[in-house]
Amino acid sequence: MPTQISRRVLRRLAAVSAVALLPIAATGTAFASSASSAPHAVARAALSEVSTDPYTDTDAQHATEVEPDVYAHGSTVVSAFQTGRIYGGGASDLGWATSTDGGATWSHGFLSGITVNQGGSYSAVSDAAVVYDAKHAEWLVVGLPVDSSGNAVGVTVNRSADGLTWGSAIKAVGFDGSGYDKQWITCDDTASSPHYGNCYIEVDITSSNNLESMAVSSDGGLTWSALRHPADDPTGLGGQPLVQPSGTVVVPYSENGSAIRAFSSTNGGTTWTSSVQIATVKSHTVAGNLRSGDGLPSASIDAAGKVYVAWQDCRFRTSCSSNDIVYSTSTNGTTWSSVARVPIDAVGSTVDHFIPGLGVDGATSGSSAKIGLYYYFYPKAKCTASTCTLEVGYISSADGGSTWSTAQTLAGPFGLSLIARTSQGRMVGDYIACSVVNGTSYALFPVGAASTNGQAFNEAMYTATGGLAVTG
Repeated sequence: MPTQISRRVLRRLAAVSAVALLPIAATGTAFASSASSAPHAVARAALSEVSTDPYTDTDAQHATEVEPDVYAHGSTVVSAFQTGRIYGGGASDLGWATSTDGGATWSHGFLSGITVNQGGSYSAVSDAAVVYDAKHAEWLVVGLPVDSSGNAVGVTVNRSADGLTWGSAIKAVGFDGSGYDKQWITCDDTASSPHYGNCYIEVDITSSNNLESMAVSSDGGLTWSALRHPADDPTGLGGQPLVQPSGTVVVPYSENGSAIRAFSSTNGGTTWTSSVQIATVKSHTVAGNLRSGDGLPSASIDAAGKVYVAWQDCRFRTSCSSNDIVYSTSTNGTTWSSVARVPIDAVGSTVDHFIPGLGVDGATSGSSAKIGLYYYFYPKAKCTASTCTLEVGYISSADGGSTWSTAQTLAGPFGLSLIARTSQGRMVGDYIACSVVNGTSYALFPVGAASTNGQAFNEAMYTATGGLAVTG
C-alpha cells in the first residue's frame, strides 16, 4: 500500500552564531569550534529536522538515520535515506522526506514493500538514491535489499507521482543469486534528446569483483532491461550516471578507491564504452574509525552537458596530512580537466574534509554555472575516536568554480559516539548529495545529538531551511 505521513514542519533550529555551543555528548558535554576552522566563521543558517527513526526492531540501532540522497525539480525536493542503521549492514527501512515549497516545510515517511518492517520480506535495505523522470512525471527511489544472511540481492524501485505518496517496491535489477552494491539512478529529462524518458540504474556486482553494470527503463521505472557492462568490463563502485542534453550518458565511478574513472553510452544504454581514467585518488585516512566513503565520487552536470565530479583527496597537502574536496570536469566524458582544489580553507590548515555532496544548477552552464557543495569535516585532522568532532560545511560558486564563497558551518561539532556504529566504523553515510535549482542548493545531512527517550542514539536528518543560496 502507498505510505504517507501528514505534512508538518518538524523541529526547526534557530539560527546561531558559528561560535555557539552545540551539545554533542550523551553526558551533555559541549564543544566550541576550534580556531582552526575559522574560515567557516560566518552566521549559521537555520536548520530543520525533517525526519527521525521511528522503528523499534532489535536488529538495528535506534534512533539513527544515515546516508541521504536528494533531488530537486521545480519547487519539489525529495530525499531518501537509511532509517534504523544495522551494525552489519543496511537499515530497518528507507525513509523519505519531501518538500513541495522549496524546502520551507517537509513531509516524511517510509517506503513500503522492501523490509519486514514496512510490508516487505527482506531483513534490511541500504544505499538509497532518488531522481525525477520528467517524461513520465514520476519520482523514483532505488534501494538495495539485504536478505537474512546479510547478502545484498538486487535493486528495488519505489515510484511516486508527487513525492508524497509512494507505491510498493518493484524488483528492478538482480534477485538472481548474485551480490550487488552501491546502486544509483538518473533519468534523461531533456525533451529534445533521442532517449528522452530513459532512466538508468548503475550498480556493481560484488560476486563478480564489483563489475560495473547498467540497466535501462523507458516506462517510468516499471520494467528494466537486463544488465549490460562497459566494453572493458571494469570493476568499481559508486557510479553516478548523468545525462547530457544530447542523450549521452556519462558514468563517473570509483575504481575501488584507487582512481576515479568514467564510461559512457551514446545509444540510450544499448552499449557502453570502455572506461577512461579521470584521475588517481590520493586519500588521507580519516581519523576516529569514521566511515568516509573511501573516495566515492559525487557528480553533477550543467545545462550544456559539462560534467563535474568531486571526491576527497590529499594531493595538495604536505605529507597527505588531511583531505581537501577536489574535482575534475569534462564536456564529453572522455577528456577530463586537471584536478582542482575547492578552496574551503588554507592548504596549511588542520582541517580534514570528506564525504562531499556536489550539485550544479541544471539551468546554468559555463562561466555562469552555479555549484553547491556540502561536506563533513574535522577541524583537526589529527584526532581519535574519543576526541574527533564532526561538523557539516557548505561552500558555493556562481561562476563554474572560478571563484568560491566563504565556507560556512551548518551543524556540529558533535562527537562520534553520537552516530551509528557499523562493522566499518561510525557512520553518517558513505555519501551525501546536493541538488541545485533556481540558484538555491538543497541537501539533507545526518547530525548526532544527545540521546532522548531511552534510545541509544539521536541521529536524525536535517536540512538548511529553505535551502542555501549559491554565491561566490
